[in-house]
Amino acid sequence: MGRTYIVDETVGQYLSNINLQGKPFVSGLLIGQCSSQKDYVILATRTPPKEEQNESIKYPKTKLDNLDEEWATEHAHQVSRMLPGGLLVLGVFIITTLELANDFQNAVRRLIYAVEKSMNRKRLWNFTEEEVSERVILHICSSTKKISCRTYDVCDPKSSARPADWKYQNRLSTSWLSLECTVHIDIHIPLSATSVSYTLEKNTKNGLTRWAKQIENGIYFINGQVKDEDCDLLEGQKKSRGNTKASSHSFDVRVLTQLFLNSDHRSTATVQICSGSINLKGDVKCRAYIHSNKPKVKDAVQAVKRDILNTVSDRCEILFEDLLLNESPEKKDSEKEFHILPHRVFVPIPGSTVMLCDYKFGDESAGEIRDHFIEMLDQIIQIERLEIAEEINTAFMSSSMNNEASLDNTEVEQPEQPVKTTVVLKIQQNIGMIAAFAVAVLAAGISFHYFSD
Repeated sequence: MGRTYIVDETVGQYLSNINLQGKPFVSGLLIGQCSSQKDYVILATRTPPKEEQNESIKYPKTKLDNLDEEWATEHAHQVSRMLPGGLLVLGVFIITTLELANDFQNAVRRLIYAVEKSMNRKRLWNFTEEEVSERVILHICSSTKKISCRTYDVCDPKSSARPADWKYQNRLSTSWLSLECTVHIDIHIPLSATSVSYTLEKNTKNGLTRWAKQIENGIYFINGQVKDEDCDLLEGQKKSRGNTKASSHSFDVRVLTQLFLNSDHRSTATVQICSGSINLKGDVKCRAYIHSNKPKVKDAVQAVKRDILNTVSDRCEILFEDLLLNESPEKKDSEKEFHILPHRVFVPIPGSTVMLCDYKFGDESAGEIRDHFIEMLDQIIQIERLEIAEEINTAFMSSSMNNEASLDNTEVEQPEQPVKTTVVLKIQQNIGMIAAFAVAVLAAGISFHYFSD
């Protein structure tokens, strides 16, 4: 028996409103949440066309020649940054003309594997063996409106298609549960001289991977209690029939990270000859969502863990992208450079308790965030409903051309004055050597408090 996909009716309305406008097909992403019994789809978004495609008048009518796998994969990567904990890209949809109704399968199959491979490469965490590894392909014929829903096991390159059920439900995510968490991080990443061939970004990810183990092995308090992972998350919660507000819960989560993985684990101080180091310091606001159909504690904790890891990793990646786009040659010999990692903003999905997110630098306007949502998620948002999770605080990066011995407990000099604007970092590589001593302080600030029973 194949999997069942419970789909919000707004997704069906969105798909039915897509007009091919003379094109042979339109493709996009399906977003939602996996569970052991069934999957929930709460959002669909079409892949934005390339500019050159907008200018093109003629389209191939017989093959999916212009299904740009690289472009669609990058779209999936950008969208994944905008998803809070608990949500992920569940698969892809494609709407085709009647002529292409039998020709789409191979092209879309390659796409779904490429999307999953690309996102796995960016993550700091791995799926567990217990989790569902099937991803869905939804095909709709623009003429007959016939729907075909199939899944592939993305962990098996030789997987064949399996039929799946596609069922619509009204107000699917109006009572989903939210989990709020603030995590203080202080991550020191030495840039070893033996890894000179690595980029700054790759060195940072290697350091974050070590930190991720602490998050994975932390102790998680939900509303002040450590609960058995197999317990029902809603156990002990008051239930009230006919009251929609009573069914909407928010949980406060606290994280206690352990210094040692177990009592037998030995720790030794190491001295490294480094070409530089990176420090990330500050408070991170995290948010995760989980369905309200008998959710387990372990699923809720897992969603929070992954949001912590995703948001730190995504902010670093976004900062590096911004720095590469705005390199400043005059900063080449600067010993200290100050930076602010982008802070997080949340936006509600209409008719849902779930909120999507994005990242904003201090000099970006709310209008730019609105445009980004339109481009990436095909969603028109109300600027006045933007929730800024953190306010901008001081942050700095320093660079040093001199090698230094680095200990994991190296103290970091703080800037004397707050930094009001983002300063560009010049990433230097001279004969393969990374010469950067970097310190980045995460934006810390305003917490949005949610009250639960």
